[in-house]
Amino acid sequence: MLNAVGIDVSKGRSTVAVLQPGGVVIRKPFDVYHNQSELKDLASYIKSLEGDTKVVLECTGRYHRPTVDALHTAGIFVSAVNPHLIKNFGNNTIRKVKTDPADAKKIARYALDNWHELREYSDMDATREQLKTMNTQFDFFMKQKTAAKSNLIALLDQTYPGVNKLFDSPVRSDGSEKWVDFAYSFWHVDCVRKLSLNTFKERYQSFCKKHRYIFSEAKAEQIYSTAKEIVATLPKNTVYKDLVHCSIKQLNLESECVEKLRSDMNAVASQLPEYPIVMDMYGVGTTFGPQLMAEIGDVMRFTHREALTAFAGVDPGKDDSGQHVSGSVKTSKCGPARLRKTLFQIMSCLLQNMPEDDLVYQFIDKKRSEGKEYYVYMTAGANKFLRIYYGKVKEHMRKLQADQS
Repeated sequence: MLNAVGIDVSKGRSTVAVLQPGGVVIRKPFDVYHNQSELKDLASYIKSLEGDTKVVLECTGRYHRPTVDALHTAGIFVSAVNPHLIKNFGNNTIRKVKTDPADAKKIARYALDNWHELREYSDMDATREQLKTMNTQFDFFMKQKTAAKSNLIALLDQTYPGVNKLFDSPVRSDGSEKWVDFAYSFWHVDCVRKLSLNTFKERYQSFCKKHRYIFSEAKAEQIYSTAKEIVATLPKNTVYKDLVHCSIKQLNLESECVEKLRSDMNAVASQLPEYPIVMDMYGVGTTFGPQLMAEIGDVMRFTHREALTAFAGVDPGKDDSGQHVSGSVKTSKCGPARLRKTLFQIMSCLLQNMPEDDLVYQFIDKKRSEGKEYYVYMTAGANKFLRIYYGKVKEHMRKLQADQS
């Protein structure tokens, strides 16, 4: 006897329905709160069911984790599926019913119809979910950093216009940048031009020594001469000085969090079996590689490469009906937006570096030479990249599984 347990997860509470083939209801839908005692009772009840039992719930991002962890630890078959699959399943009714019990029954019916294709949750999935959570926070802090930097530049454009363009030094591993450190010490243009050239050289040299930058006398002279021509719209006083310093401290805090997360994500991603294959692909580094693995997840759950491109939302759509055949259709964009963003960043990297021996770049360059629009060849390149990603990673995973067996 097959027992399908469908769980509709929400914040702090889940609704459970148990069905058997033919729509037989074993137990009316009931609620379970996400605390240790009720989750333990749920696991005991599911294990008491006679026959083969499988639990299915939606992968909601974080709300499903307490239930999944409790049932998986208890040795119960649990499968966390994409909510999009549940949404598009079995809407064979003209009535629109949206309640937790109805959703739980719908998930249970999905489990029965896809019984043999259900993929069991594993400990490796926990690592992937951890990586995805980190990527979510990384994206959040990157937006905060961008906002903080834009705010700082807007403020400095009134006290020291152009200070953010004085240096082209790369960002350090701790997130600090030379122009930001310089703006903290010389927040107003009068901090430079009101000094004599020799005095500024001495202070600039002390600044470089303090922050471990290379001192250049020619650079100091260039900064000084440029400062003489700058027009500041805000006066040099303590009020504006405090505003600049507060903005810089905020930016440095966001930058430090971003770089710490970048390093931690790479460390977690290195635990995944596909890590060396993904990192070997052109345009994928310690930033984009972990982001790809976080958003794509386990490639083995995709039955074919078109399933991966459809998941990412970069697959070309179809609009054919009768004699109407559309030649150009927008992509679905139904997948994670962060994945498409990462793919576009990788495509931009390929266009900037132009690796002649890279298949993806050759494909993009061909589409571009044919006169295709920017978004057309960028999306086509992302599609091509994912197909190669799918082939390489799946072949590697199969080899690992063969070696283990």
